[in-house]
Amino acid sequence: MTTTLARVALACIAAVFSFSASAQNYPTKSIRLIVPFAPGGSTDALARTLGQKLSDRLGQQIIVDNRPGANGNIGTDIVAKSQPDGYTLLMAFDATMVINPSVYAKLPFDPIKDFAPISKVAALPLILVAHPSFPANSVKELIALAKQKPGINYSSAGHASTPHLAMIMLEQRTGIQLTHIAYKGGGQAVTDVIGGQIPLLATAIPTVQAHIKSGRLKAIALTSARRFPGFAEIPTFAEAGLTDFDVSAWYGMLAPAGTPRPIITRLHGEIVKVLALPEIKERFLTTIGGDPIGGTPEQFAADIKSDIARWAKTVKDSGIRIE
Repeated sequence: MTTTLARVALACIAAVFSFSASAQNYPTKSIRLIVPFAPGGSTDALARTLGQKLSDRLGQQIIVDNRPGANGNIGTDIVAKSQPDGYTLLMAFDATMVINPSVYAKLPFDPIKDFAPISKVAALPLILVAHPSFPANSVKELIALAKQKPGINYSSAGHASTPHLAMIMLEQRTGIQLTHIAYKGGGQAVTDVIGGQIPLLATAIPTVQAHIKSGRLKAIALTSARRFPGFAEIPTFAEAGLTDFDVSAWYGMLAPAGTPRPIITRLHGEIVKVLALPEIKERFLTTIGGDPIGGTPEQFAADIKSDIARWAKTVKDSGIRIE
């Protein structure tokens, strides 16, 4: 019996040393970065921009793998159930990680227990835009108009998306009533607002920045706490008197729970270095429309927990539910 226990102990020690050596040599092959949305969106653009630079630094190819469906749940679940070896990673979107837990009756993954946060990558302020003919030009004018005419239509890229929740917050804070028209993706939503079929659209800046500059859409306000450098002339909801109104869509990289700490540390360090590159900062601001972040894994984990609690109240008060 003693001999058997000794062999088991030696085998365990050997496995630990082998695993540790593997983590120290990481990576030795290509890495799959799963994007839980279709190509062409902000999540995909961030993944490809970051992945290219990370590939150069890590010396291995990073393959972006788009796995859309169920508001990001399908691709996210793939990563949750992958081997925790650092070779399958997730470019996560905040709505999937912190809103879906309150909206869906049952999720196939646990956003806290099933993942090892690596780094928050970027925060994108949201924006409310309108067709040029819409009579309100500011948040105060919109509130006044909505009180006179309850039920004004607005659109977003999806039911229970971050823009949708931001507008629900606006309703809850001001007592107005708006009507949400959910689209599957932002493209058609933008087209219909430009065409005048729907007067308002809540979305991320990159989706509409060209149309704002061309005059095809007019900006009402940003949902972030401060103005965005690329559109310094656009005010925020907070400036209209809605104090502490701060909603930004965030993106971050996660690994499956149980991924060795040396791998998490290596990836985090390289991500921070990439985000500090001048060309990446410029691309984020001008093309992707977000601020690079690069916080620690611990900060990212804390943000996920606090955001889940924050949105849970908003979702509960609104009655949103997806079975």
